Amino acid sequence: MSERSRDSGVLVVGLGRFGASIALTLQELGTEVLAMDTRPELVQEFSGHLTHVVQADATNLDALQQVGAADFGVAVVGVGTSIEASVLITANLVDLDRPVIWAKAISQAHGKILERIGAHHVVFPEKDAGQRVAHLVNGRLIDYIEFDDGFAIVKMRPPRETVGFTLAESDIRSKYGVTIVGVKSPGRDFTYATPETMVTRHDLLIVSGHTELIERFANRP
Repeated sequence: MSERSRDSGVLVVGLGRFGASIALTLQELGTEVLAMDTRPELVQEFSGHLTHVVQADATNLDALQQVGAADFGVAVVGVGTSIEASVLITANLVDLDRPVIWAKAISQAHGKILERIGAHHVVFPEKDAGQRVAHLVNGRLIDYIEFDDGFAIVKMRPPRETVGFTLAESDIRSKYGVTIVGVKSPGRDFTYATPETMVTRHDLLIVSGHTELIERFANRP
């Protein structure tokens, strides 16, 4: 891996389900990835799927320096089973003073520690997945993405009151405080919504707004 590709690449520490999923997806998207793990069986398993994977212990600062961790623009700490290892790895990356650090946390207390020692972004995969699934099973939502400020974007089936009307006629924004961003009709490409967009019962809506307002709108018959 060249110095230039490292600068725009991502270092992924830990090849558990979370780290491996990130590494494989990033590589599929064309991002240069270096994955590292202490477990030889995982390194062997993913050596056939990832272009760059090494066996090394990221709790050791020297090991991180040897793999060129300071050259990467972004680092992901996917270690979660050992809080001690997660914290130590994150602290080592902070000491390198280079990558933007995304760290996995398994509890609120773990997350607070990671934030205090310098992680730029802390994620809670299990909690986030649970919340997302709860939204999906509790109504007509098909996909759901929530942001930190209580704002969400969802894909959903249209409520009955929107079917057969243009968006101007149904006037959803003034009634419910949410915005229909786009409409996906069967067999057609996604289109951005306009006041003249007609909604049919077979369409899918892309809707944005505050989570509580989206839930209210999504629960309409």
